[in-house]
Amino acid sequence: MLDCRNLVVTYESTPVLQNLSIYIGAGEVVALTGPSGSGKTTLLRCIAGLEVVDSGTIFLSGEEITPKPAHLRRIGLVFQDNQLFPHLNVAKNISYSLMIQGTKQKLMDEKVAEVLELVGLTHLSQREVFKLSGGEAKRIAVARALVAQPKVLLLDEPLNGLDKELHARLLADLGTLLRLRGTTTLHVTHDQDEANAIADRVLDIRNLMSH
Repeated sequence: MLDCRNLVVTYESTPVLQNLSIYIGAGEVVALTGPSGSGKTTLLRCIAGLEVVDSGTIFLSGEEITPKPAHLRRIGLVFQDNQLFPHLNVAKNISYSLMIQGTKQKLMDEKVAEVLELVGLTHLSQREVFKLSGGEAKRIAVARALVAQPKVLLLDEPLNGLDKELHARLLADLGTLLRLRGTTTLHVTHDQDEANAIADRVLDIRNLMSH
């Protein structure tokens, strides 16, 4: 499904990714661990098309997407700070990508209702995002990424900053959700327990690079 081969990214002559290769099968949930500054977020940004690779190739469903702009890649990305639009309510935040694609209103409403039900927040569709709790905001960020039915979902420490009980509950819900939808997922985390709990496979980014 997602196949990255020999990716090289250098910042100001400092190598961040060195010949990194990773393969994720269709519907597989893979957790990526490693210390801060080891290139985990850079890898996600390369896959999403937000970062240009110096060399290497990225394939999605057998098609090379390395030169494709981000909005044509069908890849969902959830950052640790959610990045919800403060001026839009919950439903409008979720439907933003569909609106850009020119989706008809009726279909858009149906898709928004479906993902809100998936994340258990149907009752919050009209709420302003600044009135959401931390846990609710994280669920909405996941719903917004899922609504466009991405081929791959990239999660960059999406549960950071939650208390232990809420973290455990959301982690379990997220794992269930991804398998229910059969969403191919790359989940970045510092937390080894979190990685083991959610993933089919756990990889350390340092083992994916050849020097």
